[in-house]
Amino acid sequence: MLELDKGDWTLIEAVHRQARDLGDRPFLTFLDPAGGDPRVLSFAGFDTESDTVARALMALGVEPGDRVMMLGYNSAEFMTAMIGTNKAGAVFVPINTELKGAFLAHQLVNSEPTVVIVDDELLGAFDSVDRGGASVRATVVVGQRPEALPRPLAGSNAMSFDEFVAHADPSTELPPPPVPSDISTIMYTSGTTGPSKGVLMPQAHCLMFGMGTVRAVDLSPDDHYFICMPLFHANGLLMQVYGCLMAGTPATVVRRFSPNTWLNDVIACGATVTNALGVMPEFIFRTAPTERDRDHDLRLVMAVPISAEWGAAFEERFGLRLFQGFGMTECNIPVYSDPADPLIPGCAGRVLDDWFDVRVVDPDTDEPLEPDEVGEIVVRPLEASCFMAGYFRMPEKTVEAWRNLWFHTGDAGRFDPQGRLHFVDRIKDCIRRRGENISSFEVEQVINNHPAVAESAVVGVKVAGAGGEEEVKACVVLHPEAELTPEELLEHCQAAMPRYAVPRFVEWVTELDKTQTGKIRKPELREAGVTPTTWDRESVGYVVPR
Repeated sequence: MLELDKGDWTLIEAVHRQARDLGDRPFLTFLDPAGGDPRVLSFAGFDTESDTVARALMALGVEPGDRVMMLGYNSAEFMTAMIGTNKAGAVFVPINTELKGAFLAHQLVNSEPTVVIVDDELLGAFDSVDRGGASVRATVVVGQRPEALPRPLAGSNAMSFDEFVAHADPSTELPPPPVPSDISTIMYTSGTTGPSKGVLMPQAHCLMFGMGTVRAVDLSPDDHYFICMPLFHANGLLMQVYGCLMAGTPATVVRRFSPNTWLNDVIACGATVTNALGVMPEFIFRTAPTERDRDHDLRLVMAVPISAEWGAAFEERFGLRLFQGFGMTECNIPVYSDPADPLIPGCAGRVLDDWFDVRVVDPDTDEPLEPDEVGEIVVRPLEASCFMAGYFRMPEKTVEAWRNLWFHTGDAGRFDPQGRLHFVDRIKDCIRRRGENISSFEVEQVINNHPAVAESAVVGVKVAGAGGEEEVKACVVLHPEAELTPEELLEHCQAAMPRYAVPRFVEWVTELDKTQTGKIRKPELREAGVTPTTWDRESVGYVVPR
């Protein structure tokens, strides 16, 4: 791994050093979704092209501290825009490509970007956006320049990406390089009870995501990373891309994840390492087995979460090792499992205790708990600037998250007697019923193992007479042409879970809404509660036997 003094823990310094040391060696290869020639960025080319973007932004009047928003798919332009923004002294704001309407409007108004860079295919997302007081000085369109911009951006100076970089004056002197505490990026995290929060991410914080990846997987220049997660997400952008930068590892980047092409893609590029998140690894496992399942060079796949239903079978089928971790945008990845250890589903691993302090505490009192007691996971950094600097323009939320001088993750977990952290569930997804804590994830894994079930989401819902506790509701998507009754589903559940975890409510749905990173959007399901189409086992006299 590239060794930097702590005073040089910045993305910019890492880019400069690797450009000098590795030159024209291929760094990032972006596959064309239309089947055209791939776009290749070398280590030196990444540095040079991002210099050009920085000067182009300065030509548009971008000043240190300004924000530059990027609404774009995985591409070379995305990467050069990020580093170019930081080289201009500005803050990069990558936006989820699914955003539209009020969700996009909130992030536009909250971040107040001076420049918006957007893929031409995504321009329509701004059609119904009220930009409020946000004043966008210029709009840069990646792809073909449209005849006219959508209404909310019509007042800004519009140009194609090629026209944009043509504005760069090679003689323009760039601002002084950033220091580790300077803000590199604002990433928005999904809100649960309110609007999404912009996480202020210092340079050192962003770099440590990559440093942790190198350490966890012993990444080297002989490896090859396959990146199929979106670059607006910390996993794809910081853990994977900048992990590769720090290790001098080449990577192949695709526009989006597809379980049906995943195996062919990793074989074609010669990948040795890749990451999967949310439902991605399970979707891969549930594809039909083929004769090529082991015709690849993968040695490791980081997958979170891993289920006992398919984890060991995944390793056996594909002939590789799975490993896990725990973290989030705000607190980095303070915990990794050891790929050499036997797979334990849900075991995130051991704390990187030279960088982070992690505890499991009572969520009501913040008092630390004993091993095997489930509580809230809280984290704090041991290195300066290697943690979020707060939520942008949300001081109350910052103080709330940092109460008692610990960052509260909102996740339930436990330490085992060996000092390994086990993730249980989101606190809000850890259902409390009849005095028992129920992991929605574990219930979902049992349901998903039924051959008629495509996927499911389990939530706790409030009902009268429950004394403030919840009942378990399963929202279930069946495979096309499959048939299943609620009674049959509950019989399947009874064989594989405690009686108290068997759902009371079942609702058949045609699809489950997800984020771009594969996480099921549960707040809406939880808020819907019991609907007219919800089946209630108690209303029909169904009794779960003891």
